[in-house]
Amino acid sequence: MCEERELLHSAHPVEASMRIEVLESLRRIEAEHKVTVLFACESGSRGWGFASPDSDYDVRFIYVHRLPWYLTVAPGRDVIELPISGELDVNGWDLRKALALLRESNPTLLEWLGSPIVYREEADVMDRFRRLAQRVFSNAKGWHHYASMAKKNFREHLQADEVRYKKYLYVLRPLLAARWIRARPGVPPMRFAELAQHTLDATRDATLIAEINALLEVKMRAGEAATSPRWPGIHAFIETELARNAAEPVQPVPMAGHADLDALLHDTVLHFDRRCHDRS
Repeated sequence: MCEERELLHSAHPVEASMRIEVLESLRRIEAEHKVTVLFACESGSRGWGFASPDSDYDVRFIYVHRLPWYLTVAPGRDVIELPISGELDVNGWDLRKALALLRESNPTLLEWLGSPIVYREEADVMDRFRRLAQRVFSNAKGWHHYASMAKKNFREHLQADEVRYKKYLYVLRPLLAARWIRARPGVPPMRFAELAQHTLDATRDATLIAEINALLEVKMRAGEAATSPRWPGIHAFIETELARNAAEPVQPVPMAGHADLDALLHDTVLHFDRRCHDRS
C-alpha cells in the first residue's frame, strides 16, 4: 500500500556534529544543576519543517529536580537557560512548571511534545505526559491562541509591499492549527506539512498549495532575513481565514479533570530521586 504523499515540502535538518553538541550541553546541565532531563527536542523552524540555511538550533527540554527541591517554602527558579552560543539556543522548564502549563493547554509546550526532532527522552514518563496532554487539552484555549497569533502576525508583519518569507509561514501555520482544532478538537501537530495534510484539500486548494510550496522552496534556500513582494494567493487565503475566525469562534468542549497531572509529578519526582540515590 502506497503512503499518502505530503502536500507541502518539508525538511528537518540536524547536523550530526550539532546533535553531539546538544547532547553534551544536556549532560553538562544535568551535572551542574543536579537535575535529570526527561525530554529534549528541537523547536522553531527546524521542528516545523521550514528552516533556512542560517536558522538557529532551538533546543527545548523538560527536567526534574531531586525531591528536596520541591519541599522548600520559597519556590526555586523553574527555568534553565544557557547563553546563546553560535547556532545553539538551549533552555528548558522544570516538570512542575511544565505540568502547570499543560493544565492551561500551553501551545508552546504542546508543540515541544510533538516535535519530529527528539534529542533525548525518558519514554515511560513522556508517553504518560503525552496521553495526559491529549486528555486535558482545551480546544477553546488552543484555538484562541492560534487565531490570535495569526491575526497579530498578519497585522504586524504582512502589511508592507515587501515582506519576509518566514513571516508568511508565521501566519499560515497558526491559521492551519486553528483550522485543525475547529475540525477535530485535539492538539494540532507541530509539523507544518502535517497540518496542511489534514486541513487543505489537494484538489480544491491546489493553487494555494502550489504557491505555498513555491514560498517554502525559496525560504528553505534563502537567509532568515530574505524578503519578497506579496504572494497574492497566500495573502487572499489569509484574509479569508482571518475573517472566518472573527465571525465564527469555536465553542469549548468538555475537558477532563487535572488530578492526573499531580499524580504524574508525584510519581516522576520520587522515581528519579530514588534513581539518583541508587547511583550515588
